[in-house]
Amino acid sequence: MTVYLDHAATSPLRPEARDAWLEATGHLGNASSIHGAGQDARRLLEDARERLAAVLDCQPIEVVFTSGGTESINLALKGLWWSRRPGTEALVLPDGEHHATLDTVGWLRSHEGTQVVPVALDRHARIRPDRLADSLGEQVALATALVANNEAGTVNDAAALAAVAAERGVPLHLDAVAAFGHVPVAFRAWRGAASGSAGLVALSVSGHKIGAPVGTGALVVSRDATLTALQHGGGQQRALRAGTQDVAGATALAVAAELAQAEFETEAVRLAALRDRLLGRLREEIPELVLLGDPVDRLPGSLHVHLPGAAGESLLYLLDRAGIAVSTGSACQAGVPEPSHVVMAMGLDERAARQVLRITLGRTSTPQDVDALADALPTAYRTAARR
Repeated sequence: MTVYLDHAATSPLRPEARDAWLEATGHLGNASSIHGAGQDARRLLEDARERLAAVLDCQPIEVVFTSGGTESINLALKGLWWSRRPGTEALVLPDGEHHATLDTVGWLRSHEGTQVVPVALDRHARIRPDRLADSLGEQVALATALVANNEAGTVNDAAALAAVAAERGVPLHLDAVAAFGHVPVAFRAWRGAASGSAGLVALSVSGHKIGAPVGTGALVVSRDATLTALQHGGGQQRALRAGTQDVAGATALAVAAELAQAEFETEAVRLAALRDRLLGRLREEIPELVLLGDPVDRLPGSLHVHLPGAAGESLLYLLDRAGIAVSTGSACQAGVPEPSHVVMAMGLDERAARQVLRITLGRTSTPQDVDALADALPTAYRTAARR
């Protein structure tokens, strides 16, 4: 049996979410139909929207169900760009964002002529609010930022980033995919007293990172925001995402979100203890190991380490042979080994960026899993470092 320590890539499906999905699929009817069966489906869908909104601290009408984080990010960034105020021509992009954001912004740069304003991370992969503020000039149409870095695990001050954007009158999108289920996500609280299209106006989450089915997710869009849709053909979800809505997927996502919220505090303590136990053992066996990311303000189950002299892909291969699954970074890079842009954004060189492991724990992780990795990694490291 595989010791699975790659929960940031995807997390096991929760039995309760699976059961909710199966039960919802037994209800016949399109949620856009006006007959009884359609209205039954509509009630299920809107119940899921209300439940998810309660977890995300937003209004139900602000929840747009999507196929996951990547679609949510595309809808937010392209939709905000195409609805930007006249005279603006730049987008603020912090270094170290997820590839779903980097590639979306790259497309806008190539096809729309978008000017990109970078924001440097600090050595812990944090987006500092003062640096974001300095980047928000008059020509900026929108900004985006991670709530938590998906590789380093560093948690940013989302409320402070949102406040800075509101002060400058710039719409802000927050990518909360890595943070969702691990730290509180509070759209309304983070938006604060902002009004209109300034400040926090959009927030992305994904279902499969919290135990919902793959292919589920949501974009929270402030009811005050102006967003251009990517697809058309029915006017569903405030005309922001046309198409027959996935009632079963929405129901399963709502169930998983509620469970993640209910267990958040106890799981945060448990996972942080397991993470620290693992880090302590690894430091004893591998003195060269360097912890990356913020040592305190980090996701409870996240451990990002630099292992000097050992290529990350070699470590992955050796650990996989030992029945242990970890990663070197985001799983959204099509399995192509390349230096971590997050590590380089923290100030390390390309060589170091190829010598990292991302170990992420989740609700199914046990002390035995942690000990298995602590037993196997030192041997794998010594073998890889000799190559």
